[in-house]
Amino acid sequence: MPVFNYTARTLTGELQSGSIDLPSENDVVAHLRKNRMIVVKVQQAPKDIKLTAFQKGVTTRDIVIFTRQFATMINSGLPLVQALDILAEQSENKALKDVTKQVVYDVESGHTLADALRKHPKAFTELYVNMVAAGEAGGILDTILLRLAVFMEKNDALVRKVKGAMIYPAVIFTVAGLAIVILLIFVIPVFQDMFAGIGQRLPLPTLIVIGASSFLQSFWWAMILAGFLIFFGTRRYYATPQGKLNIDRLLLNVPVLGDLIRKSAVSRFTRTLGTLIASGVSILDGLEITAKTAGNRVIHDAVMESRASIAGGETIAAPLQKSKVFPPMVISMIAVGEQTGGLDEMLSKIADFYDEEVDAAVEALLSLMEPVMIVVLGVIVGGMIVAMYLPIFNMINAVQ
Repeated sequence: MPVFNYTARTLTGELQSGSIDLPSENDVVAHLRKNRMIVVKVQQAPKDIKLTAFQKGVTTRDIVIFTRQFATMINSGLPLVQALDILAEQSENKALKDVTKQVVYDVESGHTLADALRKHPKAFTELYVNMVAAGEAGGILDTILLRLAVFMEKNDALVRKVKGAMIYPAVIFTVAGLAIVILLIFVIPVFQDMFAGIGQRLPLPTLIVIGASSFLQSFWWAMILAGFLIFFGTRRYYATPQGKLNIDRLLLNVPVLGDLIRKSAVSRFTRTLGTLIASGVSILDGLEITAKTAGNRVIHDAVMESRASIAGGETIAAPLQKSKVFPPMVISMIAVGEQTGGLDEMLSKIADFYDEEVDAAVEALLSLMEPVMIVVLGVIVGGMIVAMYLPIFNMINAVQ
């Protein structure tokens, strides 16, 4: 039986909202009138949206388009509910359409827009909700929405840059790994059979390669099982607070890659905090939200220590400097921003600078990975080939 949401007034004029299970909208109206209530609105409740729908259906790009269109309509003078209705009707994304309908109902029921959005954390992040709340309180919702759209676009571009830098080497090493496995399983046994008929003592490199081939053919299932155990064991360890801290600290210390992670984290931290402060969110709330979106436990802990420092009447810069995660230039610029009262502008400038630094770090990583991959693959594949031909060379020398 469908569920209907209703809004009605009692005989005393009090507005009431609720949900009821009845076969049709007419049955709901009849039921309310029977209970001496004046019907204001009745509509079928949107269906609950499953978690998988969010994961597969609502992307950052969907939210950016939604936000830009929403800001344009609010700036044009359209009422909030009407703008949301239009967005729900024209959305091509089923999950986002259902979410928007639920938001419309909640707003019509008397909730603020921020409270309505907060019920859908898989679509609207805590940062998004807090900025909308600040925009509602300050009467500048359209400005905040445009600022949100710009922030999300830049943040998404940063994430794509970092992911893009990882795809190329991952693909190369995967293909190379498959090639090595094929050589060990199908090619090396041919040489092994040939050498077995000769009865000659084989060189150590040849024995090592043949041993690796035999081990892989006999215990391939154990290697796959070990891979799964290592993968899931690492994931489980990373899910613990201490494990996440240790692994994130290790990643920050990896040559070249650590530099890229550090710069992208600094860019995300400064842009997020700068956007929140400029939107009217308090510095304490802004730091807490920023810490949650840092993506690295070391950065998260440093930001939370900074928040505790601010709550105690001290500065942001001192705890960040103690963490030894943020570069000295960033610490100095944040300190100057605090002293001059222009922290949001200073943070935006740092973010713009580090966006360019991330581009340079990505190029440096890729330029370094290419020769490293060539050398590694050359040593492995070339070593296997030389090891297989060493007995043949020995046979030729023995004949001569």
